[in-house]
Amino acid sequence: MSTQVNFGRESSRLPRPKSVLGTHNTHNPTWMRAGAGEAPVIALLRRHLNPAIAVLTLYAAALSLGQRFTTSYGFLAILTFVLAGQLMTRPQFEVVSRNMVWRDLRRVSTEWGCVVILLTMFGWLFQLAATYQRSVLITWFAITPFVLVAVQETARKVAAWRRRFGAIRRRLVIAGATKIGCELAARLAREPWIGTVDGFFDDRRQARMPREVRSRLLGRFRDLAEYSRRNQVHAIYVCVPISAQSRIRALLTELRDSTASIYIVPDLSAYDLLQARFGEIQGLPLVAVRESPFCGTTGILKRVFDLILATTALLCVAPLMLLIAAAIGRSSPGPIIFRQRRYGLDGTEFLVYKFRTMTVCEDDAIQQARRNDPRVTPLGRFLRRSSLDELPQLINVLKGNMSLVGPRPHAVAHNEYYRKLVSGYMLRHKVRPGMTGLAQVNGQRGETASLQKMSRRVQFDMEYLNNWSVGLDLRILLKTVLVVLSARRAL
Repeated sequence: MSTQVNFGRESSRLPRPKSVLGTHNTHNPTWMRAGAGEAPVIALLRRHLNPAIAVLTLYAAALSLGQRFTTSYGFLAILTFVLAGQLMTRPQFEVVSRNMVWRDLRRVSTEWGCVVILLTMFGWLFQLAATYQRSVLITWFAITPFVLVAVQETARKVAAWRRRFGAIRRRLVIAGATKIGCELAARLAREPWIGTVDGFFDDRRQARMPREVRSRLLGRFRDLAEYSRRNQVHAIYVCVPISAQSRIRALLTELRDSTASIYIVPDLSAYDLLQARFGEIQGLPLVAVRESPFCGTTGILKRVFDLILATTALLCVAPLMLLIAAAIGRSSPGPIIFRQRRYGLDGTEFLVYKFRTMTVCEDDAIQQARRNDPRVTPLGRFLRRSSLDELPQLINVLKGNMSLVGPRPHAVAHNEYYRKLVSGYMLRHKVRPGMTGLAQVNGQRGETASLQKMSRRVQFDMEYLNNWSVGLDLRILLKTVLVVLSARRAL
């Protein structure tokens, strides 16, 4: 028996509504680690296909233009492989619609654009641009999205051909016709290279089961072992509630002679999850239901991303910040920089920096700034509308108090007020607060005049934490620029 409890890194949660930026990824069963149940070749292709193709197109562009592939190009290839692996969505090998190629081209072009932006900024910061031939880079940047889509479409056709001629014959069954079992079956149907679900086994009356699985019921739990042996089942997914430990143990005992791989799929949908993942301490398994998404290497990646972009931005806007500081000093009495206590990572207090936009410097007041607030100076109104008052927060980012993207920090008084009224409010402090966030680019910018508006903002913050990626950060930053230029909801 090959009993395998899945220790994946991805979030154990049911699907949530897709946001404006499309952060929810339904391509993978999210309670499974990447590659679990997949053939090794498929898992390898899905993980490394896009980065490998990006590197190969760089090599092809250099050779086609008569440029030797030097050590400098080798370094660029390694950096591209890492960034593409982090920013680009793993390819799908099943056909889900006729317009999939065009949708892929738009998505791949956006993701590749994020990679190009980071590479360009890296080259500018370290003065590496002169090392490479410009025509090679332009050709490489231009052709890569088309090559990626062409290769993915070819891989999809090969996978379809293999399925059509029976090359993929893995048989799967689900023990437990539960809600989570139905969700698993639906997601496995979108990844047919893992195998085909024969049906369900359950001991309950059919009236207690979801209607969509009643016609696919293969028998009771006691029939599963015999069915598995007779039909050469490759994998069994146990979707029994984790509270029914005795039933799970009995089922595993019945399957002790089976050659099928066995996966236990816990239903954690009843819990308030934040980046839920499985782990272990000295071999003892545990479920982290509330953990920062920026643990380990992801935390390093996020911090490096912040340092590179914040340093670049600060160098670019330093002259503008000096002009704003001089204008504030001449327009009204008071300090140029407004400091206010905020809650940061893990609820630790820090001082956030902003250009002063009011005639007062309140720290403890519960009243948020509102439209036509008499406390706001004429210059301050312009700064707030254009978000230029927040430029000093780049210093907070460099100091490590804040991030470029994350949940917006609220005043300490506001936190103490809303933490008692909004469920999960303080979970937003599992990460560094951001200069902008998913809530702000989805219309939740400015005053939160009602409890409903604050709850909606927190929902977007939770969606960001559960779906974070460097690509998402870049998309939020790009959309922030558009939102600021429109300035429809700024004070």
